[in-house]
Amino acid sequence: MKTDLSNHIQSVKLVDTHEHLRKEPEWLNNGPDILQDLFGNYVPADLHTAGASGQAMKDLMDSSNPDIIARFGGIREAWEATQFTGYGEAVRIIASEVYGIDEITGESLAAAQGKNRDLQKPGERYRLLHDVANLDHVQTDDFCWQCYPDDSGPDFFLYDLSWAGFCNGQVDPQSIHEEVGIEVTDLATLKQGMEAIFSKHAPIAIAVKSQHAYNRTLNWVERSDQEAREALDHILRKPEEGIDIETRLCLGDWAWAQGVALSIEYNLPFKIHTGYYAGSDRMPVSRIPAGNMCSLLARYLEAKFVLMHIAYPYSDELVAIAKHYSNVWVDMCWAWSIDPYSSRDFLRRFIHAVPINKIFTYGGDTGWATSSVAYAFQARREIQKALEAEIDDDYMNEKQAMAIATQIMHDNQYACFDLHNTRTNIRSAA
Repeated sequence: MKTDLSNHIQSVKLVDTHEHLRKEPEWLNNGPDILQDLFGNYVPADLHTAGASGQAMKDLMDSSNPDIIARFGGIREAWEATQFTGYGEAVRIIASEVYGIDEITGESLAAAQGKNRDLQKPGERYRLLHDVANLDHVQTDDFCWQCYPDDSGPDFFLYDLSWAGFCNGQVDPQSIHEEVGIEVTDLATLKQGMEAIFSKHAPIAIAVKSQHAYNRTLNWVERSDQEAREALDHILRKPEEGIDIETRLCLGDWAWAQGVALSIEYNLPFKIHTGYYAGSDRMPVSRIPAGNMCSLLARYLEAKFVLMHIAYPYSDELVAIAKHYSNVWVDMCWAWSIDPYSSRDFLRRFIHAVPINKIFTYGGDTGWATSSVAYAFQARREIQKALEAEIDDDYMNEKQAMAIATQIMHDNQYACFDLHNTRTNIRSAA
């Protein structure tokens, strides 16, 4: 039944604080077929866990084979076991809301391939995100320093400046020289290179982003210049395979801190992946809790840290961190599809423990616009359920719930990110 709250949640322009969206030329020239579109986001991990074979998954993603019924048939049983997970729900939403498919079968998928081709036309990517998903704008991490204006929507498609490589203790002198003309030979010139990267790209970036938790622990240790100098000298002299973990961590911690300091100077929030890994069979859980970063949070109180993905499954700890540290914002990006039920519970617990202006509630964390549409539908549905439960339990009335919905879906993001100046700088650069 439609209510004032449900209508309001559908109408709010949802700010999308995290994607890895592929750009317009790739959507037009190398976009997914129907099976790649539905099953190529995060659901392969659940299909693998459900027992789909590697060959079946390879066949599923092979768009050179036009036999869609056969390709789907190889993973059908795994799909039936997966369809009610958060990832599976997102697939069903893409099928219904984008392709008009009521029941996912080989035959219905084959019939939708024509619609798939129709979507891969100029402007459709923007329409799906702006009109169908009803997004205010999209913040994309495409794993690089550059944040050039996006011709398909300069005010709409905004970009993060990536700091993941530096946080991993990885230094590529050639790339730095090509980008900013500085030859990295020692710690002083590395710092100059980092400053030049920010000077060149930070004015049109919306944030700094790092997902180094995939490669190292989130535990941060303050490192002296001398310690970092010795680590860098070792890295520049030695072949890749000769560098030990501690050397990488030492330089990575130092470089991470340099990025945070520069983010303060340029008024850019610093986004950090916390919690769950994408994929399967490779997650060392000791690396991923957000609590590993408390020394960093305490050291840089002037920074804006955006801790992502509710640190799943360590979300109770993240609530406590957000309650305690004034420089922390929490981003529910991707969380709705990882575990919708726990994410709904997380939002309710957050409301009762942390000031409500410290949370963002959407980011699809995906590559294709169609997947982002699905994750936006999923987020709206779960936000509605969480706030309806708050009303039912007499914690708030509907008017208050509507005000909270606007704040967590749109207003908090505008308060944290400098949208006005970023867009102004993008227009000037364009």
